[in-house]
Amino acid sequence: MAYEDGALDRWVELAQQGDEAALDEVLIRIRPMVLRRCTRFLPHHADAEDAAQEALLIISRKLTSYTGRGSFAGWVTVISSNAARATYRSLRDRADALGVLDTVPEPPDPRTTSVIAGTRLDLLDALDELEHRHPALVESFILRDLGELSYQEIADVTKTGLGTVKDRIHRARKFMEPRLRSDASRRS
Repeated sequence: MAYEDGALDRWVELAQQGDEAALDEVLIRIRPMVLRRCTRFLPHHADAEDAAQEALLIISRKLTSYTGRGSFAGWVTVISSNAARATYRSLRDRADALGVLDTVPEPPDPRTTSVIAGTRLDLLDALDELEHRHPALVESFILRDLGELSYQEIADVTKTGLGTVKDRIHRARKFMEPRLRSDASRRS
């Protein structure tokens, strides 16, 4: 993958040392990956673009906090996922405040249907519930099932043991599966 190449690692090092041109290069190289990650959460392209912009801004501000433990792609995935989820919550809260969700039923769009869930919005609602009930499980689940990181990469990113990562993912999947299945059956 382009974001895992040695050249990117060098650009990251230079950007961490304050080289603005290197920071620009890092952001240009990772932007497609960030947008892909945000698109996995948000069904509308404009919303995913907003979340990607926010993620890139956070990455640029916090690049010096990336220690090299775990993959850079994993670190970027965490930030991108969190930005997408924050954008979703913001959109949902605005719609709730306006009463839009109560008045405009929206049928599932086959172009935005997730393989894991009926729609990504269902997935985000289920993730919010998981985060509320079992916050320690969310990050590992997102990194594995949505970020497609290996178990070892997740252990590195989260600074936890491999067994703990596997247990968290297993427990999160057990929690999510009936919620996603029941949401899909309600729409049928």
